[in-house]
Amino acid sequence: MSQEQISLREALDAGLIHVGDGAMGTSLQDAGLDDGGAPELWNIEKTEAVAAILREYAQAGAQLLTTNTFGATRPRLVMHDLEDRLTELNTAAAQLARDVADEFTNVYVLGDIGPSGDLMEPMGILTPEGARALFADQATALLAGGVDGFIIETMSDLSEIEAAIAGIRSVAPLLPIFATMSFDTNLRTMMGVKPEVAVVELARYGADVVGANCGRGIDEIRIIAQAMVPAVPEGTKLMLQSNAGLPVLVGDTFQYNGTPEEMGAFAADAYAMGVDIIGACCGSRAQHIAAISGARN
Repeated sequence: MSQEQISLREALDAGLIHVGDGAMGTSLQDAGLDDGGAPELWNIEKTEAVAAILREYAQAGAQLLTTNTFGATRPRLVMHDLEDRLTELNTAAAQLARDVADEFTNVYVLGDIGPSGDLMEPMGILTPEGARALFADQATALLAGGVDGFIIETMSDLSEIEAAIAGIRSVAPLLPIFATMSFDTNLRTMMGVKPEVAVVELARYGADVVGANCGRGIDEIRIIAQAMVPAVPEGTKLMLQSNAGLPVLVGDTFQYNGTPEEMGAFAADAYAMGVDIIGACCGSRAQHIAAISGARN
């Protein structure tokens, strides 16, 4: 962050942040990431490709750039035999995003934290203490790379997201935390959490920005927004990052069918409804973010 730029918390408090970025995985696949490959390795091995994606989002109007670390908790890295490189991969991702953000004015970096991949007790083996520790490890590495805040996304279990917030706060007590859940099971998370309950609980755990991401496309996130807007506690910001429509089979590959125009129309409606920040998720590209930015401006 340049010296003349205000902090992300100051920008949030002043109501200056309105546009998030889009999908990282979709753009990495466009750039050649193989199915089943480790996106986090690109933070070391293909830095220019990752930087180009982030730069396109910033040029399209994104005020928040998300690090390429969605699957960079230790349990997820184990799947690629990369657990010993957790600090290296997370810190490199944050430094990469930091360098791109600093090319622009008032663009900020969020350290991306996704689900651990393990289930919390009693359904699984992950304890609250263990979860806090593994999220703290990732947050420490992201902090070393220069993030302005953190985003915990695509969560379905309130107890896991509570542990993630606590883990981050243990190493970065002052930086803003964004926390969003995915409502893809009859307008609830996989664990049965309702949208209006989520925003209240996430704020209670200490998240500064709460909301929804991923899910089942624009039509459903409109309904989720209608439930969330009146339930958001005072002083807490609301963020939505929908998938770009739904995946449909085109030839032998799945493609998302949501157009930038449709995303822009949704964004205009959502801003009017009272949503503070809008980005996009799976299937989105820089054109979708440009449409969202245009809806705000």
